[in-house]
Amino acid sequence: MRTGLSALWSGVTGAIAAAALLLSVLAGYAAYQAPMANQGPEPASFRISVDVALVVLHATVTDRQGNSVANLEQQEFEVYENGVPQQIRLFKNEDVPVTVGLVIDHSTTMRPKIAEVTTAARTFARSSNPEDEMFVVNFHEIASLGLPLGVRFTHNVADLQDAIMTAPTAGQTALYDAIAMSLQHLQAGHRDKKVLVVVSDGGDNASKLGLDQVMKRAEESSAVIYTVGLFDEEDPDRNPGVLKRLARATGGEAFVPKELGEVVAICERIARDIRHQYTIGYVPGSPARDGSYRTIRVLARPKSRDGLSVRTRTGYIAGGKGIQ
Repeated sequence: MRTGLSALWSGVTGAIAAAALLLSVLAGYAAYQAPMANQGPEPASFRISVDVALVVLHATVTDRQGNSVANLEQQEFEVYENGVPQQIRLFKNEDVPVTVGLVIDHSTTMRPKIAEVTTAARTFARSSNPEDEMFVVNFHEIASLGLPLGVRFTHNVADLQDAIMTAPTAGQTALYDAIAMSLQHLQAGHRDKKVLVVVSDGGDNASKLGLDQVMKRAEESSAVIYTVGLFDEEDPDRNPGVLKRLARATGGEAFVPKELGEVVAICERIARDIRHQYTIGYVPGSPARDGSYRTIRVLARPKSRDGLSVRTRTGYIAGGKGIQ
């Protein structure tokens, strides 16, 4: 009997001790959380500054000949927001995996170009980081995801090729709707760095969204957008200015090849560009999330050389929801 009572008493005291320990931990956690509540998210996040404290930029540095410049150090960069110098808190120069969307025009005028574009997409995939996750958005009058149902991302070259080649080419061009869908799908990606590669041969003539709406979504996102315009001179809908504007605002690059055969080399160059970028982060001096547009300028000034150019996004919207 005494043995049973002893065991019971031991169990009760153990339970009381466990409860006391739990209350102690919870009290400590609450005390820790209280002063931290107004400090915002952890600054080590790679998400862009629309919703967090840290602004993260992906920057490409080139010399006067347009060649990529590698192996620069953090102290050789300067970052300005609205003209005010910022302290760099994050700096990396390494090949990191990315989430990539291939956004392919399938309007009627693209029919004779799709085979070459598919070859270019295949070259792009093979030149990319093996850990990249990719998806396809095909568009004509309607934008749609190209991979099979239930497959959100892949790095399988054959799957990407099929996703482009098997889609019909017909109708007009809903370019803005396609970019908006692609920015949305990027949010489901598991990589911190996000990229879109847009290939089109005409201006938009079928979207429900307008250019200003798409530009706002691009500026709120962390995506870098590269564009390839395969324009016919006689096409009344050709509008290279739109593709250039999207690329410039997000830190990408716009290409307008004179010959269709150039698109393969261009896609290979884009893949190389993505893999040789600097990642630079800073905490804005003004933390207010007031919806204002803030300009960004990054300079590279190593003592050993001059004439370097830095390409990165031109700004961001403070306090936007962001598309990641």
